[in-house]
Amino acid sequence: MQNVQIPVSLDPKRAAQRRLVYEGLLLAKNLKRLIGVSSGDCTDAEVTVECGTDIQGIVYLKGKAVTELTLTCQRCMEPFRQTLAVEFAYSPVTDDSQVEELPDAYEPVELDEHGEVRLHELVEDELLLMVPMMPMHDLADCSRPETEVVVGDLPKESEDERPNPFAVLQKLKSK
Repeated sequence: MQNVQIPVSLDPKRAAQRRLVYEGLLLAKNLKRLIGVSSGDCTDAEVTVECGTDIQGIVYLKGKAVTELTLTCQRCMEPFRQTLAVEFAYSPVTDDSQVEELPDAYEPVELDEHGEVRLHELVEDELLLMVPMMPMHDLADCSRPETEVVVGDLPKESEDERPNPFAVLQKLKSK
């Protein structure tokens, strides 16, 4: 299979009838939202998209995408490279009633005003979902591994352990 340019949008029904397979690069300059969440740069995304119809007659777009971007470690605040890899399976829908009938194996994707799927946006959306909320190095690679990130409730201190902030005023009053 040869590398081809990933189309910006495609008609999923026509592509499924012809059983088209696209394998190529989505240029980083076209991934503006992904670059916006990174701390530096993003590599071109390697994308594979297969169009077809399953045994139930459902039109689908299946594929995968892989890219690498620079993020800032939230422990040590140093930049590091993160690989993002995602697999997806979509079926085009035109209204909410079709979404209800769709098998769990497929996510619904809405068609635009021309009856096409915006493939570049779809792939970028999937990659954005893979960006970690709190990016961090592996502990072995981090320059400040001793710093722990606490998520959730902090342990409660008993009232007798905490110093009274007004104790100084009490001392002044007693003089």
